[in-house]
Amino acid sequence: MDSQSTRKRLTIAISLTFVVLVAEAVGGVLSNSLALLSDAAHMFGDVFALCLSWFALKISSRPTTSTKTFGLHRMEIFAAFINGITLIIMAVWIFYEAIKRFQNPTAVDSQIVIIIAVIGLCTNLGVLYFLKDHGPHSHDLNMKSAFFHVMADMLASVGVIIGAIVMMTTGWYATDAVLSAGIALLLFWGARTILSDAVHILLEGVPKGISVVEVEKQLTAIPAIREIHELHIWSICSSIYALSAHALVNDQKVNQVESVLDEIQKLLKTKFNITHSTIQFESRLCKEGEILCDIHH
Repeated sequence: MDSQSTRKRLTIAISLTFVVLVAEAVGGVLSNSLALLSDAAHMFGDVFALCLSWFALKISSRPTTSTKTFGLHRMEIFAAFINGITLIIMAVWIFYEAIKRFQNPTAVDSQIVIIIAVIGLCTNLGVLYFLKDHGPHSHDLNMKSAFFHVMADMLASVGVIIGAIVMMTTGWYATDAVLSAGIALLLFWGARTILSDAVHILLEGVPKGISVVEVEKQLTAIPAIREIHELHIWSICSSIYALSAHALVNDQKVNQVESVLDEIQKLLKTKFNITHSTIQFESRLCKEGEILCDIHH
């Protein structure tokens, strides 16, 4: 899916989520439900995450400049990092309020809670439809974080509906506080995953799913390459990987080295999804009788 199409889907998702955010906030106040207000706070996180995703897609599509030679792709990671921090802050606040509400339960208008929570659930299902191409297996960390925001909120809406039914039938209003604490835990869980991935990329760690040992093994399997050293692999953003390395080859003509470079780049792209590579060739004189040298010369 291209960037423009994704932005259109995000715009629709943002609009739907914002409408439910307002409904849940008003409904939470009218029904005196902390769980519904917590879900509204989670919805606010959804709106914030989706807006950041839209902004990251917009700004990352700008061309490279003389001062930003990789473009602005890292904006995706900064946006995802902010998403994670926001989740933690909201989770702490909700958990604190849930403890206070559990100690002093107050009556909740369960009917209003059920109506608003059902509207929220339906909206979340609609938003997930627009984000379906950016689910758990998406390479785009920022879109993945937005997807998890909405998924967690959908689960929270289901919990709120069940809790409202329990309160309506049993009168145990402490259920509202328990639900709020559960929503806080969902927020913590989402934050942990997103922050872990974002920090790993910001620290220029090796992309997940790629083994430096395996990359070196594949490269040295190319007949012209004797040795690989100074090997570094990192991420520009969650879907763009880069590599730099020194490759020791036999002394040969420049046009022969170019063919080796083409083979390296093709291998890196097809097997490891590494599309940016810088290879520094180092040569040594051929030893007498080496078959490979006879082929190249």
